[in-house]
Amino acid sequence: MFGNLFEEEGDEGLSSTSTTGKLVKSGDEPPPPRGRSNLCGIKNQGGTCYLNSLLQTLLFTPEFREELFSLGPEELGCLEDKDKPEAKVRVIPLELQRLFARLLLVDQQSASTADLTGSFGWNSSEGTNQHDVQELNRILFSALEHSLVGTSGSTFIQRLYHGTIVNSIVCKECGNVSQRQEDFLDLTACVCGVCSLEEALWNMFVEEEFFEGNNLYRCAQCDRLVTAAKSAKLKKLPPFMTMSLLRFSFDFAKLERYKETGRYSFPLTINLRPFCEQTDGEDSDFTYELFSVIIHKGGCYGGHYHVYIKDIDELGHWEPPVEDYKPKTQKKVKEEVKESCEPKVQEDDPLSVLTAIIAQESSKSVLLDQLGQKLMDKIGSSWSKKFRKPYGPIGKFLQSHNDVFMLVSNGTRVALKANPPSPVTEPPHPAETTISYDPSTAPEPGAPEQQLEANHNSKPEQGSHWFDLNDSTVTSIRESDIEKQFQGKESAYMLFYRKTQLHRPSEALNNPQYKVPSHLIQTAQEESIKVQQMREKFEATNNTVELHLHLAPSYRLENGALQPVNKESNGCIALSFDRRKTVGELRITIYQMQELWEGDMALTVAKSLPAGLHLYNTLTDDDVSLYSAGIHTNTELFVWNGREVFGATVQAGAEWEPVLLTVVRPFLGEDVDKEVENGVECDGSRADFENGEPGLKREARGFAGGSTLGQVREALGEPKESLLCQEHKKGKGREQGAGEGGGASGWRVFPPDDMQRTLKELSLKDGDALLVLEPQSLDSSVFTLYGDVVTVTTPSDCRWLQVEFRPQLKGGEEEKEEERKKVKVPATGNMLLCEVKQRAIEELQLQDLPSGAQFCLRQVDCTGKLLPPVCEEVSVREAGVRLMTTLTLCPGSSPKATQLLLYFSVGSAPSAGTEMDIIVEKNCTVKECLKAMLDAVGLDGTCWHLRRLDWCEEVGEPLMDEDASLSELKLLNGETLVVTEGLLPPKGFLKLSVWLCVDPENMATDFNHTDNGSAREQRLGGESAGNMAELISVGQVEISDEATLEDLKSQVLTLPSLQDVCVPTTGFLRLWQMEGQRLARILRGQQVTLRKLKLSSGTDLCVQLLQKEEDLGPKQVLLSVKMGIPGERCYYPSKELIWDASHDSSPRSLRTCLAAHFGLSPDSVLLAKHQPDKHVWEEISNWTQQVSKKKKKKKAESLLGAPFHLKDGDIIGAKNLLVDNNRDFITMEDEQGQQRLREQAEQRRKGGQTADGAGRTKSRKPEVPLSISVGVFR
Repeated sequence: MFGNLFEEEGDEGLSSTSTTGKLVKSGDEPPPPRGRSNLCGIKNQGGTCYLNSLLQTLLFTPEFREELFSLGPEELGCLEDKDKPEAKVRVIPLELQRLFARLLLVDQQSASTADLTGSFGWNSSEGTNQHDVQELNRILFSALEHSLVGTSGSTFIQRLYHGTIVNSIVCKECGNVSQRQEDFLDLTACVCGVCSLEEALWNMFVEEEFFEGNNLYRCAQCDRLVTAAKSAKLKKLPPFMTMSLLRFSFDFAKLERYKETGRYSFPLTINLRPFCEQTDGEDSDFTYELFSVIIHKGGCYGGHYHVYIKDIDELGHWEPPVEDYKPKTQKKVKEEVKESCEPKVQEDDPLSVLTAIIAQESSKSVLLDQLGQKLMDKIGSSWSKKFRKPYGPIGKFLQSHNDVFMLVSNGTRVALKANPPSPVTEPPHPAETTISYDPSTAPEPGAPEQQLEANHNSKPEQGSHWFDLNDSTVTSIRESDIEKQFQGKESAYMLFYRKTQLHRPSEALNNPQYKVPSHLIQTAQEESIKVQQMREKFEATNNTVELHLHLAPSYRLENGALQPVNKESNGCIALSFDRRKTVGELRITIYQMQELWEGDMALTVAKSLPAGLHLYNTLTDDDVSLYSAGIHTNTELFVWNGREVFGATVQAGAEWEPVLLTVVRPFLGEDVDKEVENGVECDGSRADFENGEPGLKREARGFAGGSTLGQVREALGEPKESLLCQEHKKGKGREQGAGEGGGASGWRVFPPDDMQRTLKELSLKDGDALLVLEPQSLDSSVFTLYGDVVTVTTPSDCRWLQVEFRPQLKGGEEEKEEERKKVKVPATGNMLLCEVKQRAIEELQLQDLPSGAQFCLRQVDCTGKLLPPVCEEVSVREAGVRLMTTLTLCPGSSPKATQLLLYFSVGSAPSAGTEMDIIVEKNCTVKECLKAMLDAVGLDGTCWHLRRLDWCEEVGEPLMDEDASLSELKLLNGETLVVTEGLLPPKGFLKLSVWLCVDPENMATDFNHTDNGSAREQRLGGESAGNMAELISVGQVEISDEATLEDLKSQVLTLPSLQDVCVPTTGFLRLWQMEGQRLARILRGQQVTLRKLKLSSGTDLCVQLLQKEEDLGPKQVLLSVKMGIPGERCYYPSKELIWDASHDSSPRSLRTCLAAHFGLSPDSVLLAKHQPDKHVWEEISNWTQQVSKKKKKKKAESLLGAPFHLKDGDIIGAKNLLVDNNRDFITMEDEQGQQRLREQAEQRRKGGQTADGAGRTKSRKPEVPLSISVGVFR
């Protein structure tokens, strides 16, 4: 009736299991074993959840299953002969037998129905269309009956499921009774206006319909129109009664479909005696019990099916749901007792916190992957935020305190050495744990823990073998959970009852092989063995780690770190090893590799740092596995005697990590050649050195991080009077250092107290510069001491500045290069800029200009852009102006020392030359600055606020504190602000709208989203032809802008509409930022904060589920590639292609990447970019840009820039010129789109409305009838 309108909304076929260790491709991963229920699910092909629910119902109907298994190969044939023309193979029942055998006997989490649907004659697209499960039930039974014609099972569907209804019409005049019998497979029960199944059956089989008034009945015996009564009764009851609930109806007033979601109850046991024609007999002849409920979740245009089933033969392992382990009252009492007995811990001491967490656990141990969450529950903050910076990762912290903590249960749990878990209290392995709960034996609140544990091991309650089979997932439920499906968007759709007379033999209980043919048992066992071998091979591969061994004889200790003796060969040996083996086994393996090794052998975890190789913790426990010891792929191990290297004692641990410092010393010009020969880097121009001018020399030296600054001075051979200086924070390093055009570099002198502090305590890191000065060096004009700051001044300070005058142009005039006037002004670093300007005005002869004309000096950056005016009340050095550079003299006023010149625009980021400027005091507040800007542009009102520009010149973060001064906010001279309409957003938190992207052609699994009311369609990247992606609103999240992208993905998964989605890691989710209802860009970087991603409150995000883990780099572009069909003006379905443009973004690189993906020659591929808004294609040719005559260098070709600007989601058309001579990419749809655009433009010109006005209805997939192809066996 409803065709394929029931489109999948959710992805249920995804495995929830994840492997530990390195990730592998999903195609190489073996199927996971069955879960705790010991039942097998069925994989979803994209839209086959309705088929999965019905198949599970038939499987757990023992009589149906055994009738099917009773048919042997002599009647059905063999699948191996199905392609032989003379063979008569009944493929559908054979494939159904094989599927049932897999579901019963093969140890895998879920089985595939691909072979079965293939026997139906379905293609791949049919698996993505969802149909009505009641329609499938009738068509599947019909297909089975046709397939079994001429066999002993030709009537078993009729015997098990078919019943008879007798319809009677009684004439009220003569009493004549007219009867007609009809066969039924299932009963269709009305839902609209009815509150229960019993009421619907009463209306169908007890209430009479009267023919009277204008609606009379013609009696055959009376031969005239008479009053009559019509009724129906059940004449023959089948062993299995199927009830279909009419949840879907049509509203003829609104002309739309709708789903009945009101309460509709049905009993677990029903007596049909009142509805039958013959009422004689025992109650058991009329009594049925419920054993299956197929549930539909969603609306009339989309949803998902799953099924509640009672395990009649108790083939599965039932256990109470997790939330039922303990009564709520008991949980509450235990929490109160726990809080009262909980000792106070020092929250700033991680050792105290972790010890308290483990000690308070009843098992005296904690799962490693749950320790972080328990820590957050305890102190309200994560390890990364509170302890990671001073103590490192939590795993590293546990290893460094191996005297306190120990790993148990094969390295999966952590316990205290002082109080190790006993065999009684330590939880067993998950595969061996069986937990069940009987509420009848529930103890009183406050009962001992031992009593609770005893109750957990009790047997399942009577009649509790109910399971929820949701595609691949199978979970235990209680019988009372069925009542939850009486109403709502997720409610019962089909009911399956069985007669209470049907009893199962005792040998069928807990016996999945009962009445399964021997050849199917053997096939299933072989398949189980093959799957197990795949798992073992996968585990071996997945647990192999690559280790890098560094041998002590190849290293020596220099400058606080281990350096290789031979620079060409660093003595590193690669070793592949199973991380499940112990440290002792690894030590023996290394002994066997190094036959000449003598004495003890210690294995210490090492790390290659810029200063050299450094050692950390030594592996001392030979009985611990490498996994428990924290050894992973690419771990470096140092092999030594554990005491010394070539007689030198080696300091190990994080506190002794070496730091590679740049030691800077003064030197005389005549030492240049000698220093260069020794490899020492020298600052200053070569001309200065040749004239004997002094300068600086730099040398890289490594020092142990635990060394004090005084020890560093001694290691450098410097006297105690020498000064050690650190580069000033405001300086920009060597870019503005001595010898590069003026200005002085500043260095801060370490005070005497710092001589006793270590390099770690001083926060010195790799690459930091350390200036070493002897006292006599301060007598030189090069080094000047001001307080605790040493200024290094080179002879280049005493030079000149070039001043260039740019006249103010009138509108329409163009400036010519020769009209600019230039003059060189002698200047020093101490000269005031106002003197420089005055001398320039005099030499440029600008005194004749109108009186009152103001000029200012402005610097020019490397691109020729004018920088803000400089303050003229300070010196050249204080203003940061480098000598031997150019200043521009422009009309305008310059700010004073207490003022700032700010640029601003209204509404959006300004383009070049369009911003306005204003001069304000540094101590004025943000509110005063905003008022001055609004007054300058003639705006008023209070609904305005200021925002900064970010690094890519886009509107960034707002200035939140309106009462703070500009100096407190560290606004710089020349900074650009944007006056933005609207009130200030709340501080710190973002409110983001989340949409779900459902693409039926690309998404392999289903989301369980039920809210279709606000659903809307949108094309991925604006694609005009090809795959359509439907966007469904799933809610909003509120999150801090300091949270990472990984945190955002995790929070998105907590939305109620996505709670049923299972992904191994957040890397299997792709987040798009939407702009104007289009997918604009992919958010990259799992650890990047939302602030750095430039997400603002109100941004729309779209979540997309992936089939494999993805972590795109900044220059990796996701493209949608459509390969042209030779000889036709259309394309094959689009494919996703990740193009790495980090090294080469030229057309040649894209062509090579695409050709490799499709197995083509790059020279035969023609590419074009699609512009969906214009319906045109831009051909991407391997163009050659013109070569500049001056630079003689070819300009770089980049598709990321003009004119193509390739970005995520762009559509790329490709043609193989070897088989397709048509170079035109335009399709019929593009021509129609261009015609529509021309018509819309003409209508706009005439003042009419466009064709795309309001009133467009949502386009849906065409309704396709469900069918199953069956061969002829008559």
